[in-house]
Amino acid sequence: MEFSGVQAIQTRIAAIQKRFGIEGPVPGAAPDFQQALTSELKKKGGTPEIAGQGTGTSGAAAANPVQTVHGGEQISMEGASHDTARFIRDAAAKYGLDSRLVSAVAEAESGGDQSEVSDAGAIGVMQLMPDTAAALGVNPYDEQQNIEGGAHYLKQMLDTFGGDMKKAIAAYNAGPQAVKDYNGVPPYAETQNYVNKVLDLYQ
Repeated sequence: MEFSGVQAIQTRIAAIQKRFGIEGPVPGAAPDFQQALTSELKKKGGTPEIAGQGTGTSGAAAANPVQTVHGGEQISMEGASHDTARFIRDAAAKYGLDSRLVSAVAEAESGGDQSEVSDAGAIGVMQLMPDTAAALGVNPYDEQQNIEGGAHYLKQMLDTFGGDMKKAIAAYNAGPQAVKDYNGVPPYAETQNYVNKVLDLYQ
């Protein structure tokens, strides 16, 4: 394995540990290992880029959260590629949405990580289910299409609920029928926590 690959694995392990609150050192992170790694990299003619995730960003970029900016405010997405912010801005503009709202949903759904797949089978940055993606006419495995589909669906939910952001966000998570049945955010802990998280990120 290339030493750059070792660094990429360490970076990914550290991100997972941080995300799930796991304490303890990253395997191979001891100083003597790092010194040996640096020495070997120098022998190979410098420090190569760490292999990236998603759409071809370097691992060094993936290790640093991508910031999406709107109106002077920033939302950080740990798993995002540097193309993610651009895809979000473009999709938000296409559907007349606030890019910070789309970013907040992306962060709550997947941390902006296109490689994220939920236990239920939701795919990518904004966690589209295959059936939803098919109905929206997008390929959920393509990051740009995934984000565009997610933004389109979010716009549909906002239109369905008369611009009520709280209901639209709840519908993105639990489906529009559940929101209609309860005339508001359904009494599901997951959905209630999700709505609060998105609104906290957005505000």
